[in-house]
Amino acid sequence: MGEGKELIELKFRIYDGTDIAHSTYASSMTVATVKQKIVAEWPQDKTVIPKSINDLKLIHAGRVLENNKSLADSRITFGDLPAGVITMHVVVQPTITKNKTEKSKEDMQKLNSCRYETWIFLVRF
Repeated sequence: MGEGKELIELKFRIYDGTDIAHSTYASSMTVATVKQKIVAEWPQDKTVIPKSINDLKLIHAGRVLENNKSLADSRITFGDLPAGVITMHVVVQPTITKNKTEKSKEDMQKLNSCRYETWIFLVRF
């Protein structure tokens, strides 16, 4: 086979031990494309459901894979296992949106600055 056309059989283990998206992937496929397939095939009966590929982290051999790299660039081992199937772990980290009640860092600095000036004022007089 030519470079980038090598196929690799992968399955992805999620937090409760369930395997999903078991399929054959081209080694030239990007991690982001693989994540899109995982999001599309995610079991809807789970308590944690990723909304986008940014909510997922793929882990292979103790390393988090980067979205912009291909499977080959990520050094996924090809055919080294007797069964031929590589299991990757999937971690879901939903994007945290800022609450409207949270104070921004700038607001906190203003508040702290005001307290400091008040303290100096009280010490002087």
